[in-house]
Parts: sequence; structure tokens; C-alpha cells
Amino acid sequence: MSERRRLEPDVFALPVERMREGYYTDAYFNFSKRVLETRDEHPHVLMQVFQKHETAVLGGMDEAIAALRQCSGRHLASGGRRTWVDGWHELEVRALYDGDDIAPWETVMTIEGDYSLFAHLETVYLGVLTRRTLISTNVRRVVEAAGDKPILFFPARFDHYRVQAGDGWAAHIAGAIGVSTDEQASWWGGKGGGTVPHGLIAAYGGDTVAASLAFADVVHADINVVALVDFDNDCVATSLACARALGERLWGVRLDTSETMVDRSLWESMGQYRPTGVNPELVRNVRRALDAEGFEHVRIVVSGGFDAPRIREFERAGVPADAYGVGSSLLRGTVDFTADVVRVDGRPCAKQGRAERPNPRLELVE
Repeated sequence: MSERRRLEPDVFALPVERMREGYYTDAYFNFSKRVLETRDEHPHVLMQVFQKHETAVLGGMDEAIAALRQCSGRHLASGGRRTWVDGWHELEVRALYDGDDIAPWETVMTIEGDYSLFAHLETVYLGVLTRRTLISTNVRRVVEAAGDKPILFFPARFDHYRVQAGDGWAAHIAGAIGVSTDEQASWWGGKGGGTVPHGLIAAYGGDTVAASLAFADVVHADINVVALVDFDNDCVATSLACARALGERLWGVRLDTSETMVDRSLWESMGQYRPTGVNPELVRNVRRALDAEGFEHVRIVVSGGFDAPRIREFERAGVPADAYGVGSSLLRGTVDFTADVVRVDGRPCAKQGRAERPNPRLELVE
């Protein structure tokens, strides 16, 4: 038996009452539950959950199990009142773990028991697995591309705030070293981090050094200070100015030049490479300049349109980036999960084209 632990259900703060009512569920599943309960029918089924698109990194399993644990069951009416009767103890759930590598068509979870107890949760657990596995899979790809260099998970501004906690956990289990919001880090008790933002620099009249000094004065004890150095489109000069002003308090500089801009340090050398955005030559220029003045301790974080292929290009070329900030690319792609009843009352009963696929890797959820 594996010694790996699952997150406790209370971590997820699920809207339990609404989930029990089917509020987040496709109506046809709610109608199915209603039919079975109204007719007092209780088919004993084996539900099989899988995805068929690609090799992936499983995410969302603990959250899906929490929904089953806290929201499976039925309402009983008595004396004009409705009472919830828990159904978890009547189900047998077997599942893989968050962070497991999974293959196309591999069964990641089975739910066995009275279908009327959990028919209303299919939309919920499939949606959770789909979303979190997408994030985990995308993060693992960039982590592998970066080798031993940190990946900073920065997509919060590109999505709805209510997905942050689960997405942050999915990124964490896949190897991201940092997240940008406290909510993203909440499930493992961490904290969000980040760099001096453009907004603060603008608030200091466009003076990156002044903004970075103020930032360091206030938060240096709490986080690593990383100065964003592209505000004036002169990353070399701004990096040096920040390093001189902050000294050992400056953990790193972040290059985030727009893909439509050419940094000032490259103006005299264009012609043999693509000069826009954060490119290898810009990173090399900043590294050489920092090292030449004795600032070898200042790390270089690169961001702006990075994904796994682009990170691999940087690594193959030996670009001296120390960390990668990755944003919206981590939200893209498709890793859709589905579920099939494959056995009813002990007899095979799968739709044509589907069949029961036992998986010896599944572990009983106690």
C-alpha cells in the first residue's frame, strides 16, 4: 500500500449543499438521479473514469474524491422536512494520485455502488479532473524543458480568480517552484510571490530604481526582491542601476520586453537574429553587464510568451536565464475526462466502443 497522502476534503471548501442539490451538474444527470430515486431503483454500477487524448499528469483527484466523499447520498423527505443521508460509506472508490503520470484511455478512478447515490456528481468530478490535469500537464512540460531551473507559475491574471487555489495546487504537484497569489498557495500553506510590477514603477514616475528600493525596504524580509527592468526598454542599463542601488538585497532582475519591441542594448547588433521581445542575445547582454560589475549573485528571470518549446530552445542554446516565468500558455490545451458505466449488478454493461479496463495501479480510497 502506498504511503502517499491525499488532501483532506475540508481543504477544498466545497459548496457542499449546492453540490448535493446538483446545482453545478448537467441537468440530465440530476434528472437521472431523480428517476432512480422516485422509482426506488438502485442499480449497483461500476463507473470508470479516464481521458483519451494524451499522456498527461493527473491533477484534481483529491478534489474529485472530496466531492464524492462529502456530496454522495440522497435527500429523504419526512414530516415536511428533507434530510440528507450520506452515501459515501456505501461506495467503493479506487483511484490514482495527484501527480501520477497517466496514459490515454487509462482508468484513473472507479466508483462502485448504488448509482443513485452519485449520479448527480459526474459533471463535478469530471470537470475538476479535466481542469487540474490540464494545468498539471502543462506545468510538467515546462518544468522538464527547464531542467533544474525554477518555473514561476504566473497565469493568475489571465483567468477567473475562483480557479486559483486548485490551479496553484495542480502547478505545485507538477513541479512549479513559485506561484503569484496566496490563494494559489493556500492548499499547502504557502504564500504568493512576485516581482516589482510595472504599476509600481509607474507610480514612482517611471523610476525603476526608486520603485525597487521602496519595494525592498518594505518586503525584503518576506520575499526575494526581483526588479522588473524593461520599463524604459533598456534592460542592461536598468539592471545595472538596480544592482548598484540594492546590492545584496537584489535577488534578481526580470526581463519582460514586449514581443513588438527591440531592447536598446540590441539596436547596434541587429541583422542576424530575431531581436524582438526577450531573446537569447538580450539575456546574454544583461548577464555580461552584471558580471562585469561584480553582480554575479543577481539572477535573471525571463518572462513573456514562454512555453515548453521556447524554454527548450533557450536551454539548448545555453542562454543564461536562471528562472522562467510562465503565464497564459499553461491554461491552453485539452485533456478532457469522461466516465462510463461498464458494469451493472455484476454484469458487463458498457456502451458499444467502450469496455471495462481494470488498472492495477488504482488504490482503494479509505
